[in-house]
Amino acid sequence: MTDTHGADDARTPPPATGSPDRAADALPLDLDGTLLERMGIELGELTAARATGRMPVAGNTQPAGLLHGGASVVLAETLGSIAAQLHGGRTRAAVGIEINATHHRAVRQGWVHGEARALHTGRTTVSYEIVVSDDDGRRVCTARLTCMLLDVP
Repeated sequence: MTDTHGADDARTPPPATGSPDRAADALPLDLDGTLLERMGIELGELTAARATGRMPVAGNTQPAGLLHGGASVVLAETLGSIAAQLHGGRTRAAVGIEINATHHRAVRQGWVHGEARALHTGRTTVSYEIVVSDDDGRRVCTARLTCMLLDVP
């Protein structure tokens, strides 16, 4: 397969994130060869309460040239799952048990930006609302993700 995310200049990385927001550095997150890498997802602030990231529209479209709805859901689940894993820590594994999404508007170019915010952080389940917006800050998709926290054997 070829990389279809557009020209390199279209993938300018987000501003550097300071260490207080990089709680994920404490967890081993190997992103090589993952769907995140394939979709061009770039992670921003990562904490148990809030996770942010962005994804290029180029390469993640349906045949009509619009951002694929499934791509928005991939971004949403990625951010919510990472935040859930941060809540669970090294002794728990966060596994998705439910996700839903409402698509509000189409996007044809640029980037979409996601922000996951904790709704519930319990001992065995966590839930996040994830808002995906376009470069102008307009809401593209609203998703809700629930993960179960399982003990790591």
